Amino acid sequence: MKYEELGRSGLMVSKLALGTWALGGGSVWTDKDSTVEEAKSLLDACKDHGINYLDTAPVYGTGVSEELLGKALKGRRQDWIIQSKCSLNWRGEGGNFHYERDGYTVNNDTSARAVKKDVEDILKRMDLDYLDSVIVHYVCHSWPEEETAGALEELIKEGKIRAYGLSNSQPADLEKYCIGAGAAAKNGGASLVQEFFSILSPFHGRDYFDMCRKYGASFQTYGVLEEGFLTGPDFLNREFKKTDIRSRIPWVEGDKKAGLRKAFEAWKPLCEAHHCSYSNLVQAWALTQYDKMSLLVGMRRPESVADSARCMDIVLTPEEVSMMEQTVKEIQVEVLDK
Repeated sequence: MKYEELGRSGLMVSKLALGTWALGGGSVWTDKDSTVEEAKSLLDACKDHGINYLDTAPVYGTGVSEELLGKALKGRRQDWIIQSKCSLNWRGEGGNFHYERDGYTVNNDTSARAVKKDVEDILKRMDLDYLDSVIVHYVCHSWPEEETAGALEELIKEGKIRAYGLSNSQPADLEKYCIGAGAAAKNGGASLVQEFFSILSPFHGRDYFDMCRKYGASFQTYGVLEEGFLTGPDFLNREFKKTDIRSRIPWVEGDKKAGLRKAFEAWKPLCEAHHCSYSNLVQAWALTQYDKMSLLVGMRRPESVADSARCMDIVLTPEEVSMMEQTVKEIQVEVLDK
């Protein structure tokens, strides 16, 4: 495993991070409900392969993912860099409507009051004294960036978090948060940008890289495997319930599905040459795109952890990177809202 500093936070994290959205289950991930024992096995596999970076959020199963991880982390909290998120909550205390799901109304609120309450709620759910990193789950302009950044800086001073970042945002937002944090920012403001990025939809990420470099921020992908659709051609045969996130992304039907099948055919010789899976190939491609790239990969099985860890050993040539991108050029999507 390879490690690097998370932005300018001083935290050393594995370049591969465990994403736990799917652990929350519910109507978004309809094929499996996870248990504490399964979460423990997942953490064991991560530790075996040098992964020390975990990502979750309050709305992943409306608390379920955090609760499972909190129980699985008992007695070994010191081994992990733990990251959760703020701004989305279902307390009914205000904010902007975001969605209704599984009997809950979720609002987006980046006020100082809400952000601090979010962190308190997370610490209680996970039974932790502090979080290493907190991400503003959806940047909202209904409250000044200075207010949100100021609240996060106060949480650092109080010892409740050690770093923070942004998700579902725009490059200008990172600059506003870093400037808004002001001189009080111990480590220069936001340490991390977490955005959707894959070989099938790379445009938003590439637009963000220059701003990340300007402020020394890490860029963390989510969706690099397209919710499983980039793990191999067999995945394209699966069917999902209408509420499942995987039923409503472009690769499930039509020309895009056919184009993805052709891409797998074209990439097969690369997999054979590098002795790797399709997952490894697209993960290795992502690592070539930005010097401080963090791969946030959703995994529920220990064998998936073992496979993903192998991507760190793959070195693609510029010619191979170009070929991979040209193969999917016709089916790429500019804007992908999940």
